[in-house]
Amino acid sequence: MPLSLLHLNLLAITRGIDSYAQPTEGEREVWNQVNSVLQDSESILSGLQAYKGAGQEIRDAIQNPNDFMLQERAWNSVCPLVIKLKKFYSFSLRLEEALQSLLESLTCPPLTPTQHLEREQALAKQFAEILHFTLRFDELKMRIPAIQNDFSYYRRTISRNRINNMNLDIENEVNNEMANRMSLFYAEATPMLKTLSNATTNFVTENKTLPLENTTDCLSTMASVCKVMLETPEYSSRFSSEDTLLFCMRVMVGVIILYDHVHPNGAFNKSSKIDMKGCIKVLKDQPADNVEGLLNALKFTTKHLNDESTPKNIRTMLQ
Repeated sequence: MPLSLLHLNLLAITRGIDSYAQPTEGEREVWNQVNSVLQDSESILSGLQAYKGAGQEIRDAIQNPNDFMLQERAWNSVCPLVIKLKKFYSFSLRLEEALQSLLESLTCPPLTPTQHLEREQALAKQFAEILHFTLRFDELKMRIPAIQNDFSYYRRTISRNRINNMNLDIENEVNNEMANRMSLFYAEATPMLKTLSNATTNFVTENKTLPLENTTDCLSTMASVCKVMLETPEYSSRFSSEDTLLFCMRVMVGVIILYDHVHPNGAFNKSSKIDMKGCIKVLKDQPADNVEGLLNALKFTTKHLNDESTPKNIRTMLQ
């Protein structure tokens, strides 16, 4: 099977070859905007990875409600964590904006989605990097139940202390309205993916003059290319490391989820332009530890998996 220009470009993207990452003059404005967001992505992941939670302090405070020192210790442990959680949430809003700018550039007429992906390699790489970050963030978040426990304690305490008319400085940082929005965000199993799914849906809704196919074809093309690259030894043998393989799998799963949210029939339908059976098989052929989070994302973050039109064998593969 000959390597097409699109496969070569995306293979280079997944291997992180710098010459493919340089924006052309036409891409530069959007590339700069998105790059300023992506530059902070590693520090966000490091912060999430280092998140320890205040479980012990909260348990001590709850078990000893009259011990003021333990209440104070729990509160002082939770407040910096809430500031950190606000930082992650604020980053999701920046990411949402960046994704919408990329979608605008990669779907606008008169070029087809394939032509965009072939010609605008720097933007295609950024789109892939956003999806890679998003899946990594959500995989980590799923393993940290302390996040929701800490935030629930914060909200309960702040409500109780408001009744007691205590002056709470942290309310300047995380007021009630912000706490409500953050609570909805962290209640999601995969909050970053949910944010991007909503952003893609809003993009399609707000751009009524843009044919829906421009968006769905862009997503299905990326999914198909990733699948072919993962399942074909001629391509996958060129991957430089396991990280590169994971990058490609995360991008594939990310675009499937976005497609499933914006296409009226979803990604699992027989009429879908994504070979879901092939994509799931590619994931299942990998070591279980590498793909558990990705398979869970397909199970819990997609919209149409449980539709009657989803073939039974697809549902069985994801059970």
